[in-house]
Amino acid sequence: MRRLELLAPAKNLQCGKAAIDHGADAVYMGAMRYGARAAAGNSVEDIGELCRYAHQFGAKVYVTVNTIIYDDEMADTLSLIDELQKVDVDALLVQDMGLVAQIRDREIKDKIVLHASTQTDNRTIEKVRWLQGLGFRRVVLARELSMEEIREIHAAVPDVELEVFVHGALCVSYSGVCYASQYCLGRSANRGECAQMCRMKYDLLDADGHEIEHDRHLLSLKDLCQIDHLEELADAGATSFKIEGRLKDVDYVKNVVSAYSKRLDALCRHRPGEYARASKGRVTYYFEPNLNKTFNRGYTTYFLNGRQTDIASFDTPKAMGEYVGHVKTIKSHPTAIVVSSTSAFSNGDGLCFFKEGELVGFRVNRVEGNHLFPLKMPEGLRPGMALYRNKDEAFAKLMAGKTAERRLPVTMRFSETADGFELTIAESGRGKKVSCQLPTEKVLAEKPQRENIERQLTKLGNTVLCLEDFEIEGNADQYFIPSSALSDLRRKTVEAFCEGGNKDEPTVAVRERLRVGERSSGIARESNGRRMKDESIGMKDAPLPTPRSYQRFGYMYNVANKAARDFYEALGLSDVEEAFELGVSKGRQEPLMLMQCRHCIRFSLGYCVRRGGRQPRWHEPLYLRLGDGRRFRLEFDCAECQMKVMTI
Repeated sequence: MRRLELLAPAKNLQCGKAAIDHGADAVYMGAMRYGARAAAGNSVEDIGELCRYAHQFGAKVYVTVNTIIYDDEMADTLSLIDELQKVDVDALLVQDMGLVAQIRDREIKDKIVLHASTQTDNRTIEKVRWLQGLGFRRVVLARELSMEEIREIHAAVPDVELEVFVHGALCVSYSGVCYASQYCLGRSANRGECAQMCRMKYDLLDADGHEIEHDRHLLSLKDLCQIDHLEELADAGATSFKIEGRLKDVDYVKNVVSAYSKRLDALCRHRPGEYARASKGRVTYYFEPNLNKTFNRGYTTYFLNGRQTDIASFDTPKAMGEYVGHVKTIKSHPTAIVVSSTSAFSNGDGLCFFKEGELVGFRVNRVEGNHLFPLKMPEGLRPGMALYRNKDEAFAKLMAGKTAERRLPVTMRFSETADGFELTIAESGRGKKVSCQLPTEKVLAEKPQRENIERQLTKLGNTVLCLEDFEIEGNADQYFIPSSALSDLRRKTVEAFCEGGNKDEPTVAVRERLRVGERSSGIARESNGRRMKDESIGMKDAPLPTPRSYQRFGYMYNVANKAARDFYEALGLSDVEEAFELGVSKGRQEPLMLMQCRHCIRFSLGYCVRRGGRQPRWHEPLYLRLGDGRRFRLEFDCAECQMKVMTI
């Protein structure tokens, strides 16, 4: 039996709780600093509250500390990790190997579970095996990998959990080795401040200066959507299915998490002896999720089944939304757009259309059947044009209400003991059990007390529990017990059950005396399971992977602090080059690599001869040119089937 985890993003506490409520098995979020989304930080207090909420359902909370760390930040980063460990976070996502080495030398090393962020550029068997040797329990794979590559990595390194992205925005460069934003604007993607150079417009020029493409988003990709391939990914060895979007709002989280959770539930029902969900609880949905209703640039499966032609979004980096029909006619008195559509429209809908390759949007002020009255008639709209809806007002109102509820199904048993009574709450289907006792003098009642006992003990109210069965054993209902004592017993038993945390245990025996207030010890922590290595790092069985590109551009190791430099030198890497962000690259005479991509402009335009494309008539090298005149050379590595964006 393999447990499958749906991993959801959380911009804040609200989004995190919504993700859990809508079926996520785990949530990842950033702390106030050192996360790869600088604009999505959260206090340790909020993270701790989310941990307490998630752990009731056996769900987990992972915190991103996945930027490169400067020397003057290391002590503060380690202090932050100490704080996070105290609030029971389940794992840390990290990138910086200097930080890994520092954690290894601390007393808390056996209490911290480490996940290798996708920022560590995880695309080969050798890299995953190397990370395993460092003590990482899980590796977040590069988005670019195919199903076959994931399967091969799992077969070669079966003890490492593999986390794969299944939904959301795509970076055009392999994560962790994109330096375009730093080079152009001084905003480092490795420091959580990416300026999204890949979403900008470029001209494509040949070596003679001839313009091949004009003013297009040549590096902008569609959004990832693997909802139809979850079973294949699980069979290939994926453990965790990750949704991108730590900058997205709560409506996105609700809708996308619900859609994927329902699919995973269906998979587990279809193959009950092989797959189960990683967390507990039963979710009731009050809406039907629809992935077309939330922000997307159009969907692609990327490289999951090999190189595809539909991965790019050259026309716009914005959300088109769903196709809703086309313009039938335009009336001038009163000004209205008559549409041919089977869709229902609402006042306040946002619609858009393409005008000369540009996406133009407008707001619908009033709707009368198929007549749409815009707030302002958009220029360039003509009969026959396709319309897309990127803001669905009716769906937005639906999402603003209560859209899901998550509960833990339990059974309750009330029984007599030698010196009083006992209430036991047991989790349905998974064996967790908590018992609390009520020591009291037994007084026979004039008539059976079953009705009152059941009424007082089953008032679960606003708790996360839902009752499936209630039982009174033997003669326990023959005694008079004050309603206040029954209520107190119920409250303490429920609290003890919910404090049982995220570790599955067959039985948790809790012996309490009413009004004494003794508590169980709380959430049981998981040990790392694979300890950090000793001073020698012990990497003989997993030598340092050195891809050709890393040998050519040493700054790709992202060494930003002395601990990272010492770490790599201990592994035999001489003359360690400093990180791109430290400015060392400015003195280099040879061109710099700013992006390394599996996306290939030549292929996407139909000019890859190796893959059946047309023979190009241009002279290479090719160049990308920004609107301000800055140019970047494209270097095509056909042996590796990759494209590099270089300085000139």
